[in-house]
Amino acid sequence: MQLFALRGAINVAHNDATEILTASTELMEAIMERNELRPESVVSCVFTATHDLDAEFPAVAARAIGFERVPLLCAQEIPVPGSMPKVIRVLIHYHAAEGHDPEHVYLRDTRALRADLHAAQ
Repeated sequence: MQLFALRGAINVAHNDATEILTASTELMEAIMERNELRPESVVSCVFTATHDLDAEFPAVAARAIGFERVPLLCAQEIPVPGSMPKVIRVLIHYHAAEGHDPEHVYLRDTRALRADLHAAQ
C-alpha cells in the first residue's frame, strides 16, 4: 500500500448548517466512490471553508458517513480578494494500492477552480 493525497471542493448557496452538511456529504461520497475508498483506508482529512461559511463544521458530515476513527480538522480558507465565495474544500490522505491514480473531485461551480483537472469533472 502507498500513501496518496487528493483534493476536492464544493460550493453552497447559503451559510446554512443543513446546506453545509448536505454538500460536505455529497463531496465526501463522490470522492470515496470515484477513488474506491473506504473510511478505513483514510489517514486524515483537512477541511477548509471560506470565511463566509461558519454555520457548521464540514467534518460533522464526514463523521456521519463513517469517519468516526479518522482524524479530521476544519480550518478557514485564506480570504483572497476575488476568490470564489461559499466554498468547502478537503484534502484527504489515504492508503491505496501502488499504481492507484487519485481522482480529485470538484463539484458544482468549483469545477472552475481546477478546470485543468479533467478527472475532477
